[in-house]
Amino acid sequence: MSVSEERTVQPSPATSVTPSGIADPAPLGLAAFAATTFLLSAANAGWMTRASGDAWLGYALAYGGFAQFLAGMWEFRNRNVFGATAFGSYGAFWLGLGLWALLVAPKAPSPAAAAHDIAWILLVFAIFNTYMLILSTQVNMAVFLVFLTLELTEIILFIGNFAGSTGTVKFGGYVGLVTALVAFYASAAGVSNGLAGRLRFPVGRPLIS
Repeated sequence: MSVSEERTVQPSPATSVTPSGIADPAPLGLAAFAATTFLLSAANAGWMTRASGDAWLGYALAYGGFAQFLAGMWEFRNRNVFGATAFGSYGAFWLGLGLWALLVAPKAPSPAAAAHDIAWILLVFAIFNTYMLILSTQVNMAVFLVFLTLELTEIILFIGNFAGSTGTVKFGGYVGLVTALVAFYASAAGVSNGLAGRLRFPVGRPLIS
């Protein structure tokens, strides 16, 4: 999940490479991640009291899943291993979560068993996110904050689902909303820095240069 650093020529952010002739896919990947995370987090936070609570599901497959996975594949074309790994993995995460909700969750023997499924999934991705968080210190501050808030979201949610604590899951939903907003900003910064105009959103320097 990376956005381009502010340069005259905009290669993919994690590595300095010769421009490939395609647009930076990072803003698309970040927007897809942000929107789907926002929808699921709003449900977890208890905001969707007059909705089904499953508005995230179709977008987990189409936007957070498919569109973000494509962004990851385009990052391979840009020779950006960080962006390709991040977008490819989280695109597949949303596709897998959507398929789980459609195919596995309805057959779960109990709500507690379904919650434990979610907890195990989030635990695995928290492990993955930990080393991506460490490595994001070399990208820029905006990307680092996306991975930091996401790390907190995943940890809180897997603890809440393992414990069967609706209050903890609700708190994780609020942290997830913050994650989504940070990712929206990083996406907007990537779009602004990819334009020739004067309006540029800062992404901040990497913690480790």
